[in-house]
Amino acid sequence: MAETECGQHGVVSDLGAIERELRQGDAYRREGHTARTLVHASDMRVVLVAIMAGNRIAEHHANESAALHAISGRLRVHVEGRVVNVPAGQLLTLERGLKHDVEADVDSAFVLTLGWTAPGVGAPAAVRPG
Repeated sequence: MAETECGQHGVVSDLGAIERELRQGDAYRREGHTARTLVHASDMRVVLVAIMAGNRIAEHHANESAALHAISGRLRVHVEGRVVNVPAGQLLTLERGLKHDVEADVDSAFVLTLGWTAPGVGAPAAVRPG
């Protein structure tokens, strides 16, 4: 199995195994990309996304700060009129609310982390793409 429980303190995920599972699914073949939520906590979401070469996740935005960590392949992220190349091993952070899309040059996978604060707590720190 691709996930191992660590008692009440968390879960260890085998990203390579989960990526292989995602690529075998019908949604991946049909849509050109698919995802699995790895962590769904009150203050954070972590999602593994697999995307087929030449496919694109249409423009969207998150209401939270986001981090996109390419674990395989090579991505192009279009944000604020510019293209940011994100090869495997690179991390891109995005300020909340930024419109962007994600395109795969080759078969790729990335971990998307979304974080936020509870209502009534200070706003998340601004993070700009570097």
